[in-house]
Amino acid sequence: MKEITELEPKALWAQFAKVCSIPHPSKHEEKIRQYVIDFAKGHGLEYRQDAVGNIVVRKAAAKGYEGHPTVVLQAHMDMVPQKNSDLKFNFETDPIQPYVDGEWVKARGTTLGADDGMGVSAMLAILENETLEHPALECLFTVDEETGLTGANQLATDMLKGDILINLDSEDEGELYVGCAGAVNVTANFEYKEEATPDDSVGYEVALSGLKGGHSGLEIILQRGNANKLLARFLRENPCAWISTIDAGGLRNAIPREAKAIVAVPAAQATAFETAAKDFEATIQHELSHVEKSIKFEVKKVSAPAIVAARDFQTRFIAALTAMPNGIMRMSDTVPGLVETSTNMSRIEMACGKAQLLFMVRCMVNYGKKQVVAMIDSVVALAGGRIETQGDYDGWAPNPDSKILHVMKAGYEKLFGKTPEVKAIHAGLECGIIGAKYPQLDMISIGPTMRFPHSPDEKVNIASVVKFYDFLLDTLRNL
Repeated sequence: MKEITELEPKALWAQFAKVCSIPHPSKHEEKIRQYVIDFAKGHGLEYRQDAVGNIVVRKAAAKGYEGHPTVVLQAHMDMVPQKNSDLKFNFETDPIQPYVDGEWVKARGTTLGADDGMGVSAMLAILENETLEHPALECLFTVDEETGLTGANQLATDMLKGDILINLDSEDEGELYVGCAGAVNVTANFEYKEEATPDDSVGYEVALSGLKGGHSGLEIILQRGNANKLLARFLRENPCAWISTIDAGGLRNAIPREAKAIVAVPAAQATAFETAAKDFEATIQHELSHVEKSIKFEVKKVSAPAIVAARDFQTRFIAALTAMPNGIMRMSDTVPGLVETSTNMSRIEMACGKAQLLFMVRCMVNYGKKQVVAMIDSVVALAGGRIETQGDYDGWAPNPDSKILHVMKAGYEKLFGKTPEVKAIHAGLECGIIGAKYPQLDMISIGPTMRFPHSPDEKVNIASVVKFYDFLLDTLRNL
């Protein structure tokens, strides 16, 4: 932690080191919430916590700023818990281990939590500094953003009084975000019969690893491999394998990096199966060579499972996985280079007569979201399953007349001598949900430069943190 706290701005990095030391994966934010409450009490600041765990901390305007509009600063307290498979790590008890690697700060084998620990840390640094010039502030710390935006969805409607909201959850310094995608979570469930494994079978663990994964919104455009889709492809190409279990992928908002299955293969076809696995590894390494450099696909012998899925279900299920929509579905017609609609088949579980698939569908427009859900529903129904949806929320439509946009655009030009880019993002920001509850808010989103969030490769650029924080302070000073 010591090398982290020596970075500039020291106040922000000191808070980030503290945040890293406090376990705070999604749905387990109790310790970080208590830290924020204790922080508010320790600095004599008014605070309030709503029923779901969101916290707002208020700080009075600095002298001379009493008549300025109240500004809401907002970030989420939870982080995506992803780690390398060979690392023993418990996100509910173990601290993140950040370190400096050249121009970046990374974590050892896990997600860093800069998404959105940077926003949380910036707010804490501002709240504790008595010398800053700023209007009245409401710092809103939300819970469970990463697994359904629960905090924003259940935010009490009497928590905020401000006129302007600056969300601190974007991931490219020098860019002002004025719109985001909406999303919906889709869960598909299947039930199936099992039967005894045929005699004279050889057991294998089929394992795919080494993919980059990443954020299913921001990095879906990179066309990285989806471990779930690749595993399904191999199993379809090798129907001699009787499937016992599948454990593939992970969180809805993370592109799957790893996938495993336990299968039984007739002994007479074992050698051919092993050869097919080697050929498949070479094939996908070649096909994805421009975006994936470390793919590993291997089969190793294990004890033959006693039970496998009935053949008729296996055939339908693997066909459904193969046909399932995944990745970019449509690019925006109005914003060049922006993904409008996508879906991420993030998780496959299959064992003991039940199978489940998890998806996150993202879209800038509601009709596109509904269309993709209908596609998933159709494939699932044909395979004998059923779907349910939850966490549906609308996108945040850009407002070209936003006053805070014009103020911050001019401020950035004056501060850094160049024009910031104005963008919308194919990811879920809390602005759209909060804005629906507080329609008076004029909103914008900024952040430092991060790469590969939602994966163990997550990193934040050190120089960009300086500019992000300077820009935020300058905005508050000159609003």
